[in-house]
Amino acid sequence: MSWGTELWDQFDNLEKHTQWGIDILEKYIKFVKERTEIELSYAKQLRNLSKKYQPKKNSKEEEEYKYTACKAFLSTLNEMNDYAGQHEVISENMTSQITVDLMRYVQELKQERKSNFHDGRKAQQHIETCWKQLESSKRRFERDCKEADRAQQYFEKMDADINVTKADVEKARQQAQIRQQMAEDSKADYSLILQRFNQEQWEYYHTHIPNIFQKIQEMEERRIVRIGESMKTYAEVDRQVIPIIGKCLDGIVKAAESIDQKNDSQLVVEAYKSGFEPPGDIEFEDYTQPMKRTVSDNSLSSSKEGKAELKFGGKSRGKLWPFIKKNKGVTPEDFSNFPPEQRRKKLQQKVDDLNKEIQKETDQRDAITKMKDVYLKNPQMGDPASLDHKLTEVTQNIEKLRLEAQKFEAWLAEVEGRLPARSEQARRQSGLYDGQTHQTVTNCAQDRESSPDGSYTEEHSQESEHKVLATDFDDEFDDEEPLPAIGTCKALYTFEGQNEGTISVVEGETLSVIEEDKGDGWTRIRRNEDEEGYVPTSYVEVYLDKNAKGS
Repeated sequence: MSWGTELWDQFDNLEKHTQWGIDILEKYIKFVKERTEIELSYAKQLRNLSKKYQPKKNSKEEEEYKYTACKAFLSTLNEMNDYAGQHEVISENMTSQITVDLMRYVQELKQERKSNFHDGRKAQQHIETCWKQLESSKRRFERDCKEADRAQQYFEKMDADINVTKADVEKARQQAQIRQQMAEDSKADYSLILQRFNQEQWEYYHTHIPNIFQKIQEMEERRIVRIGESMKTYAEVDRQVIPIIGKCLDGIVKAAESIDQKNDSQLVVEAYKSGFEPPGDIEFEDYTQPMKRTVSDNSLSSSKEGKAELKFGGKSRGKLWPFIKKNKGVTPEDFSNFPPEQRRKKLQQKVDDLNKEIQKETDQRDAITKMKDVYLKNPQMGDPASLDHKLTEVTQNIEKLRLEAQKFEAWLAEVEGRLPARSEQARRQSGLYDGQTHQTVTNCAQDRESSPDGSYTEEHSQESEHKVLATDFDDEFDDEEPLPAIGTCKALYTFEGQNEGTISVVEGETLSVIEEDKGDGWTRIRRNEDEEGYVPTSYVEVYLDKNAKGS
């Protein structure tokens, strides 16, 4: 099968078909180019998505990534970033191996096609020129033959006429001979041109056109092969990144499998454990037997013991842990506003940070010392005295950091020494505010403060501790009396008091106020003589007694 023999007369159709083939190739190039743009856009969106959900440095989010589930999510974000990189690789490889290569090939193909069809048109023009020459020679031969016939007929007519002179007859005869010779020459010329045209025509249809069409056929077949190879490359570029994408997905699966719910639960304990023991049981107070609550004059020691027991295990009228006044001040340097366990962790972290700073400054001092020794041995390299100021400054920094570390280590040793005996602290915490007057509650709130978010303020001096116990002893008889009402309040909303120390109220209900809000958002109220508790201040409208408030 050859276009030169089968399609020898389809020059125009072959020209259209080859142009269509180039258009198809350019369309495929455009398709691949748009695919690379999609891959780049997709990779960019994936990277932005991964970056958007990365934890911000030096923020609370960064602390959350100590949990295994959060670590797995972070690993997923990192793997997605690598996943996006593979789509960028797809785009780059398709651009370099397909788009650029085919664009260059299209230019070469257009040039080759133009050259082949130029040769074809040139051959067409040559054969057309030969045909015109043949037609011209044929017409001239025909004309000369007609002229020769007319001249011969005129000679015969003159020769038959008796009235014509001999000279005129001779002249006509010579003219007839000339015309006859011209016809013979035209015949010979026509025969030669015809023979030459037939040769040219044979070569045109059996040599020139087949060769040109064969080149065009080979060019078109190379184009078809090239587009097929590009399609294979298109698939291979995708296939090359599949193993790496698979590794990214395996990394996500591995991260998911590394999630340890028990470990996360332990981290929650470590993060929020206060170190206190739970409060002890509250003893039953039998008000139906008032004589048993009477204390004799000579039972001071038993009164103290009973009072102490009441304080640590009896009914607590003071604020319970979730409602202790929130510390609104600046965090103390020794972290004394934190529970023991949390305070120990804060102090340990501070000691570790200071030790790192000391090591950093020590390394810097050693480096400066070595540099000074080099300057002493080689004065041309620098002045040793120029380093004295820096060396002194670093040494002073080390000394300051060591003193700071010793201070925090002392606090840490104090906390670690106190942690084993936490049961007494817990009992004191549960009964510290039991049945005290407003002044006593205020003093205790200053010594130990807490908030629902887990922060505590605790005064560790023995003096404060003894002061609280002394106050408990002095006010033991006052505790038996209920706190006086300092005003009234009206419930603006219904509140369901489900936690210990709270009291439920109904919208519109009027109750007595026995302790106003101390800044923690809770007001202490009483419904009956023995039913009292805390409600959110925003849930009630308080009307304080001016005389009671002033006193």
